[in-house]
Amino acid sequence: MATPLSFDRFVAALRAEGLTVKVVGDAATHTRTSSSRPWGPVNGVMIHHTVTRRPADPVSMCRIGYSGLPGPLCHGVITKDGVVHVVGYGRTNHAGGGDPKVLARVIAEDYGDRPPAPTKGNDDGVDGNARYYGFECENLGDGRDPWPAVQVEAMERAAAAVCRAHGWSSRSVIGHREWSDDKVDPKGQPFTNLADFREDVADRLKRRPSTPSTYTVRSGDTLGAIAKKHGTTVAALVRLNGIKDPDRIAVGQTIRLK
Repeated sequence: MATPLSFDRFVAALRAEGLTVKVVGDAATHTRTSSSRPWGPVNGVMIHHTVTRRPADPVSMCRIGYSGLPGPLCHGVITKDGVVHVVGYGRTNHAGGGDPKVLARVIAEDYGDRPPAPTKGNDDGVDGNARYYGFECENLGDGRDPWPAVQVEAMERAAAAVCRAHGWSSRSVIGHREWSDDKVDPKGQPFTNLADFREDVADRLKRRPSTPSTYTVRSGDTLGAIAKKHGTTVAALVRLNGIKDPDRIAVGQTIRLK
Protein backbone atom coordinates (compact mmCIF):
# COMPACT_ATOMS: atom_id res chain seq x y z
CA MET A 1 0.00 0.00 0.00
CA ALA A 2 1.17 3.53 -0.68
CA THR A 3 0.29 7.13 -0.04
CA PRO A 4 -0.96 8.75 -3.28
CA LEU A 5 1.45 10.97 -5.16
CA SER A 6 0.83 14.68 -4.94
CA PHE A 7 -0.69 16.17 -8.08
CA ASP A 8 2.59 17.83 -9.04
CA ARG A 9 4.54 14.60 -8.55
CA PHE A 10 2.00 12.68 -10.64
CA VAL A 11 2.28 15.11 -13.55
CA ALA A 12 6.08 15.25 -13.21
CA ALA A 13 6.30 11.44 -13.27
CA LEU A 14 4.31 11.29 -16.52
CA ARG A 15 6.47 13.95 -18.15
CA ALA A 16 9.67 12.30 -16.93
CA GLU A 17 8.58 9.16 -18.80
CA GLY A 18 8.66 11.16 -22.02
CA LEU A 19 4.92 11.76 -22.33
CA THR A 20 3.20 14.84 -23.69
CA VAL A 21 0.92 15.93 -20.85
CA LYS A 22 -1.85 18.51 -20.93
CA VAL A 23 -3.37 19.59 -17.62
CA VAL A 24 -7.02 20.43 -18.24
CA GLY A 25 -8.54 23.32 -16.31
CA ASP A 26 -8.78 22.77 -12.56
CA ALA A 27 -7.56 19.16 -12.71
CA ALA A 28 -5.46 19.54 -9.57
CA THR A 29 -8.56 20.15 -7.44
CA HIS A 30 -11.23 18.45 -9.57
CA THR A 31 -11.98 15.36 -7.48
CA ARG A 32 -14.59 13.04 -5.96
CA THR A 33 -12.63 12.81 -2.71
CA SER A 34 -14.62 13.50 0.45
CA SER A 35 -14.68 12.41 4.08
CA SER A 36 -16.94 9.50 3.16
CA ARG A 37 -15.22 8.71 -0.16
CA PRO A 38 -11.47 8.45 0.44
CA TRP A 39 -8.54 8.46 -1.97
CA GLY A 40 -5.85 6.00 -0.93
CA PRO A 41 -3.99 4.07 0.10
CA VAL A 42 -3.25 3.34 -3.55
CA ASN A 43 -2.27 -0.04 -4.92
CA GLY A 44 -2.16 0.06 -8.69
CA VAL A 45 -3.01 1.40 -12.12
CA MET A 46 -6.16 0.56 -14.07
CA ILE A 47 -6.56 0.81 -17.85
CA HIS A 48 -9.91 1.55 -19.52
CA HIS A 49 -11.39 2.44 -22.90
CA THR A 50 -13.73 5.41 -23.29
CA VAL A 51 -16.38 3.94 -25.66
CA THR A 52 -16.27 7.19 -27.65
CA ARG A 53 -15.80 8.09 -31.30
CA ARG A 54 -15.05 11.51 -32.77
CA PRO A 55 -16.51 14.10 -33.00
CA ALA A 56 -17.44 13.23 -29.39
CA ASP A 57 -14.71 14.65 -27.15
CA PRO A 58 -13.42 11.96 -24.75
CA VAL A 59 -11.48 14.51 -22.71
CA SER A 60 -14.54 16.64 -21.96
CA MET A 61 -16.67 13.57 -21.24
CA CYS A 62 -14.15 12.16 -18.77
CA ARG A 63 -13.70 15.52 -17.09
CA ILE A 64 -17.40 16.32 -16.71
CA GLY A 65 -18.97 12.87 -16.56
CA TYR A 66 -22.53 12.15 -17.59
CA SER A 67 -26.00 11.69 -16.15
CA GLY A 68 -25.76 9.43 -13.13
CA LEU A 69 -21.95 9.45 -12.93
CA PRO A 70 -20.26 12.81 -12.34
CA GLY A 71 -16.67 13.44 -13.33
CA PRO A 72 -13.85 13.21 -13.16
CA LEU A 73 -14.04 9.68 -14.56
CA CYS A 74 -10.29 9.09 -14.43
CA HIS A 75 -6.99 10.81 -13.76
CA GLY A 76 -5.76 10.88 -17.33
CA VAL A 77 -7.35 10.52 -20.77
CA ILE A 78 -4.96 9.09 -23.36
CA THR A 79 -6.14 10.15 -26.81
CA LYS A 80 -5.29 8.41 -30.07
CA ASP A 81 -2.44 10.85 -30.71
CA GLY A 82 -0.67 9.66 -27.54
CA VAL A 83 -1.30 12.82 -25.50
CA VAL A 84 -2.19 12.37 -21.81
CA HIS A 85 -4.87 14.84 -20.73
CA VAL A 86 -4.97 15.09 -16.93
CA VAL A 87 -8.60 15.86 -16.07
CA GLY A 88 -8.85 15.25 -12.33
CA TYR A 89 -7.00 14.08 -9.27
CA GLY A 90 -7.59 12.28 -6.03
CA ARG A 91 -10.55 9.95 -6.09
CA THR A 92 -12.16 9.62 -9.52
CA ASN A 93 -15.14 7.60 -10.74
CA HIS A 94 -13.28 5.10 -12.89
CA ALA A 95 -12.92 1.72 -11.19
CA GLY A 96 -16.17 1.14 -9.30
CA GLY A 97 -16.60 -2.11 -7.42
CA GLY A 98 -14.37 -5.11 -8.01
CA ASP A 99 -13.12 -8.39 -6.65
CA PRO A 100 -11.27 -8.28 -3.30
CA LYS A 101 -9.26 -11.35 -4.37
CA VAL A 102 -7.89 -9.36 -7.29
CA LEU A 103 -7.00 -6.44 -5.03
CA ALA A 104 -5.13 -8.77 -2.68
CA ARG A 105 -3.08 -10.22 -5.53
CA VAL A 106 -2.31 -6.77 -6.97
CA ILE A 107 -1.15 -5.57 -3.56
CA ALA A 108 1.07 -8.64 -3.17
CA GLU A 109 2.16 -8.57 -6.85
CA ASP A 110 2.39 -12.36 -6.56
CA TYR A 111 0.25 -13.64 -9.44
CA GLY A 112 1.48 -15.16 -12.70
CA ASP A 113 0.43 -13.87 -16.12
CA ARG A 114 -2.86 -12.51 -14.83
CA PRO A 115 -4.70 -12.04 -11.53
CA PRO A 116 -7.54 -14.44 -10.66
CA ALA A 117 -10.65 -13.97 -12.80
CA PRO A 118 -13.01 -11.58 -10.98
CA THR A 119 -16.29 -12.96 -9.63
CA LYS A 120 -17.59 -9.64 -8.29
CA GLY A 121 -18.43 -6.39 -10.01
CA ASN A 122 -19.75 -2.91 -9.58
CA ASP A 123 -22.79 -3.91 -7.51
CA ASP A 124 -21.18 -6.35 -5.07
CA GLY A 125 -17.45 -5.60 -5.15
CA VAL A 126 -15.07 -3.56 -3.03
CA ASP A 127 -14.32 0.10 -3.73
CA GLY A 128 -11.69 0.47 -6.43
CA ASN A 129 -11.92 4.25 -6.84
CA ALA A 130 -9.92 4.69 -3.64
CA ARG A 131 -7.21 2.23 -4.66
CA TYR A 132 -6.29 2.73 -8.32
CA TYR A 133 -4.99 5.41 -10.62
CA GLY A 134 -7.17 5.33 -13.73
CA PHE A 135 -6.41 6.03 -17.39
CA GLU A 136 -9.27 6.21 -19.87
CA CYS A 137 -7.99 5.56 -23.38
CA GLU A 138 -9.82 6.83 -26.44
CA ASN A 139 -11.42 3.89 -28.25
CA LEU A 140 -14.91 2.83 -29.28
CA GLY A 141 -14.48 -0.45 -27.41
CA ASP A 142 -16.08 -2.63 -30.07
CA GLY A 143 -12.98 -4.75 -30.66
CA ARG A 144 -12.57 -3.29 -34.17
CA ASP A 145 -11.65 0.33 -33.52
CA PRO A 146 -7.85 0.47 -33.99
CA TRP A 147 -5.37 1.32 -31.28
CA PRO A 148 -2.62 3.47 -32.87
CA ALA A 149 0.93 2.51 -31.92
CA VAL A 150 1.60 6.00 -30.53
CA GLN A 151 -1.39 5.62 -28.20
CA VAL A 152 -0.40 2.15 -27.01
CA GLU A 153 3.11 3.40 -26.29
CA ALA A 154 1.67 6.30 -24.29
CA MET A 155 -0.44 3.84 -22.29
CA GLU A 156 2.68 1.79 -21.51
CA ARG A 157 4.59 4.92 -20.54
CA ALA A 158 1.77 6.21 -18.31
CA ALA A 159 1.48 2.90 -16.47
CA ALA A 160 5.26 2.68 -16.11
CA ALA A 161 5.47 6.28 -14.86
CA VAL A 162 3.15 5.61 -11.93
CA CYS A 163 4.77 2.26 -11.15
CA ARG A 164 8.23 3.83 -11.26
CA ALA A 165 7.17 6.64 -8.93
CA HIS A 166 5.81 4.15 -6.38
CA GLY A 167 8.42 1.43 -6.84
CA TRP A 168 5.79 -1.04 -8.09
CA SER A 169 6.26 -3.79 -10.64
CA SER A 170 4.11 -4.19 -13.75
CA ARG A 171 1.86 -6.58 -11.78
CA SER A 172 0.33 -3.46 -10.23
CA VAL A 173 -1.17 -2.69 -13.67
CA ILE A 174 -4.52 -4.26 -14.59
CA GLY A 175 -7.33 -3.78 -17.05
CA HIS A 176 -10.82 -2.90 -15.87
CA ARG A 177 -12.06 -6.33 -17.02
CA GLU A 178 -9.52 -7.96 -14.69
CA TRP A 179 -11.01 -6.03 -11.76
CA SER A 180 -14.75 -6.41 -12.32
CA ASP A 181 -16.76 -9.31 -13.76
CA ASP A 182 -19.16 -6.93 -15.55
CA LYS A 183 -16.52 -5.02 -17.53
CA VAL A 184 -14.80 -5.77 -20.86
CA ASP A 185 -12.21 -3.00 -21.20
CA PRO A 186 -9.75 -2.53 -22.68
CA LYS A 187 -10.98 -4.47 -25.72
CA GLY A 188 -9.36 -5.34 -29.03
CA GLN A 189 -5.81 -5.88 -30.24
CA PRO A 190 -3.26 -5.49 -28.72
CA PHE A 191 -5.12 -6.06 -25.44
CA THR A 192 -6.51 -9.55 -26.04
CA ASN A 193 -3.91 -10.76 -23.56
CA LEU A 194 -3.15 -8.10 -20.97
CA ALA A 195 -0.15 -10.14 -19.81
CA ASP A 196 1.58 -8.92 -22.99
CA PHE A 197 0.85 -5.30 -22.06
CA ARG A 198 2.26 -5.86 -18.58
CA GLU A 199 5.36 -7.43 -20.11
CA ASP A 200 5.89 -4.31 -22.22
CA VAL A 201 5.47 -2.14 -19.10
CA ALA A 202 7.98 -4.36 -17.28
CA ASP A 203 10.49 -3.94 -20.14
CA ARG A 204 10.04 -0.18 -19.96
CA LEU A 205 10.63 -0.19 -16.20
CA LYS A 206 13.99 -1.86 -16.76
CA ARG A 207 15.16 1.12 -18.80
CA ARG A 208 15.69 4.72 -17.85
CA PRO A 209 12.81 6.82 -19.14
CA SER A 210 13.55 8.52 -22.44
CA THR A 211 12.77 12.20 -22.65
CA PRO A 212 12.30 14.27 -25.83
CA SER A 213 15.22 16.35 -27.06
CA THR A 214 13.13 19.07 -28.72
CA TYR A 215 9.79 20.80 -28.25
CA THR A 216 7.65 22.66 -30.79
CA VAL A 217 6.16 25.87 -29.41
CA ARG A 218 2.35 25.99 -29.30
CA SER A 219 -0.06 28.87 -28.90
CA GLY A 220 -0.01 30.15 -25.31
CA ASP A 221 3.40 28.68 -24.46
CA THR A 222 5.99 30.65 -22.54
CA LEU A 223 9.63 29.73 -22.11
CA GLY A 224 9.06 29.45 -18.37
CA ALA A 225 6.19 27.00 -18.84
CA ILE A 226 8.22 24.92 -21.30
CA ALA A 227 11.13 24.80 -18.85
CA LYS A 228 8.89 23.69 -15.99
CA LYS A 229 7.17 21.06 -18.13
CA HIS A 230 10.46 19.45 -19.14
CA GLY A 231 12.34 19.76 -15.87
CA THR A 232 14.84 22.40 -16.94
CA THR A 233 15.37 26.15 -16.53
CA VAL A 234 14.78 29.22 -18.66
CA ALA A 235 18.48 30.02 -18.47
CA ALA A 236 19.38 26.57 -19.85
CA LEU A 237 16.91 26.92 -22.73
CA VAL A 238 18.18 30.41 -23.54
CA ARG A 239 21.75 29.11 -23.66
CA LEU A 240 20.93 25.98 -25.71
CA ASN A 241 18.86 27.86 -28.28
CA GLY A 242 20.69 31.18 -28.51
CA ILE A 243 17.50 33.01 -27.54
CA LYS A 244 18.03 36.75 -27.25
CA ASP A 245 14.69 37.64 -25.62
CA PRO A 246 13.13 34.93 -23.38
CA ASP A 247 9.77 36.72 -23.60
CA ARG A 248 9.59 36.31 -27.37
CA ILE A 249 9.16 32.82 -28.77
CA ALA A 250 7.09 31.96 -31.84
CA VAL A 251 4.42 29.33 -32.44
CA GLY A 252 6.02 26.54 -34.47
CA GLN A 253 9.52 27.33 -33.21
CA THR A 254 11.60 24.27 -32.30
CA ILE A 255 13.19 24.50 -28.86
CA ARG A 256 16.14 22.27 -27.97
CA LEU A 257 15.67 20.76 -24.53
CA LYS A 258 19.07 19.11 -24.07
